[in-house]
Amino acid sequence: MRDRFFTILKIVFSLALVAVAFILVDMQRVAAQLANAQLGYFALALVFYLIAIAVNGAKWQVLMRAQGIRVPFRAVLRFMFVGFFFNNFLPMVGGDVMRGFSLARYTDRTADAAVSVIVDRIIGLMAYMSSAVLAAFITVIVLRRQDLRWLEWVALVAFSVLALGFAVLLSRRLRMIISRVFAWHWLNPLAGTWERVSGAFNAYRFRPDALAVAFLVALAGILCTTLVNWLLSQSMGGLMWLPYIFLLNPLIALLQTVPISVGGGLGVNQAAYPFFFGLVGVPADHAVAVSLLMQAVVFLGSLPGGFLWFQGRARRLEHETAQ
Repeated sequence: MRDRFFTILKIVFSLALVAVAFILVDMQRVAAQLANAQLGYFALALVFYLIAIAVNGAKWQVLMRAQGIRVPFRAVLRFMFVGFFFNNFLPMVGGDVMRGFSLARYTDRTADAAVSVIVDRIIGLMAYMSSAVLAAFITVIVLRRQDLRWLEWVALVAFSVLALGFAVLLSRRLRMIISRVFAWHWLNPLAGTWERVSGAFNAYRFRPDALAVAFLVALAGILCTTLVNWLLSQSMGGLMWLPYIFLLNPLIALLQTVPISVGGGLGVNQAAYPFFFGLVGVPADHAVAVSLLMQAVVFLGSLPGGFLWFQGRARRLEHETAQ
């Protein structure tokens, strides 16, 4: 009941943000831009979004192998698409939870699966923030936008917090301190679970090479998602300049990690796009139109995950029936 209540709250919040965004812009101009959007650009943006999912799957696979988990890339892609489908269409079960569950069932290594998803998320956000820091530096120094220096500090602080938090998770000394907490009799039943989780994190302490490769792969994924936004803007006149997308796209992605919305950032996107891109002179109606096209790309790109999930479920039912 509690999960349903919070899911309903997130749906209401998402719809409220969409309504506010629609009230604050001229929806006739938004509709006109959407009606004139060039389908070729939209189709190419969808292709790059699917490539981004595949690239992020490769990042996750690198992190799995650092733990000694060997999973075929085809299976990793299936887990990725199923996770995206659940994240966007079945919000009661988060996409990351579904990814971890699918991997745990495939490998029978629950703790390692859960930790790989957590590390995958952290590495991805660190890559986002590092690209935002670089883009902010170029914007402030090269383009002489001193009024946007505060965005550079936001990105730098976010990256520093993520890096520090990840370092804490990898700290053997800190994990040993936490282990003492589980010696208390009311937490003792969870001691075994914590030991497995701690051991899963410990595997990454000795694989800085894998973490570096995953970080570089994450940057490739960010390039793809940045091109998605640029192509969607190009389809309606191209009012979003590519360097600004490199700067602002990571900040919008950071907001999407806050669990306050459903549907891949529905509502958050419609509020964040006109706010952030308004700072660099992009008209609000164009920013909202791009956010709506981005939402369409996210939903369409997630649909293969639904097909794969139903296909897998049908196979399991068939197997159980045969047994």
